[in-house]
Amino acid sequence: MKTELHDLRKNYQKSELIESDVTNNPFLLFKEWFEMAKEHPKIEEANAMSIATLGSDGFPKNRIVLLKEILDNGFVFYTNYESEKSKAIKNYQKGCLHFFWPALEKQIIIKVTISKVSKEHSENYFKKRPRESQLGAWASEQSSQIASREHLEYKLKTVRERFENTSKIPMPEFWGGFICKPYSFEFWQGRPNRLHDRLLFEQVDSIWEMKRLQP
Repeated sequence: MKTELHDLRKNYQKSELIESDVTNNPFLLFKEWFEMAKEHPKIEEANAMSIATLGSDGFPKNRIVLLKEILDNGFVFYTNYESEKSKAIKNYQKGCLHFFWPALEKQIIIKVTISKVSKEHSENYFKKRPRESQLGAWASEQSSQIASREHLEYKLKTVRERFENTSKIPMPEFWGGFICKPYSFEFWQGRPNRLHDRLLFEQVDSIWEMKRLQP
């Protein structure tokens, strides 16, 4: 059965992206756009980002994770170190981040190298998480097959009982953060007639160089 989508069109006209109006530091431009997204009433999770990695089967895989820290040299998210994406990162320490904020007609593509943050760094974040999220980290063997939802709920119940009398839940050894260090940023701003603005930043000898790409 064929589904026609020819009439799904939008004319982008909310803003523009001109070289003379932006900083030469892509981190600063990212923070500027991120603040706009965070404050926008129609954007619920400005920190939701997709991260693409390359699996051992040779296929790329994309999924949404939550950005939890913006550092001077990269972007941090947290996950199970035994998950499928963590195994992909271990085998190939490169990936691609993507932020898309339709309400702003903006998107950012960031090519990155990925590595673990220190255990201390992860622990500092873990202790700030809600208790139920901490328990969930212990209960889930992320990406592993499970017989049913009921089995997962039972595992969570078991973990609750295990830590019932523990005021501070320790961080699992198999859980922690990754830092994604950019080596290129591409900023996209929707424009009328599909003549979108695209500015690419690439680091050359520790200096960010900016160039315009055709839409």
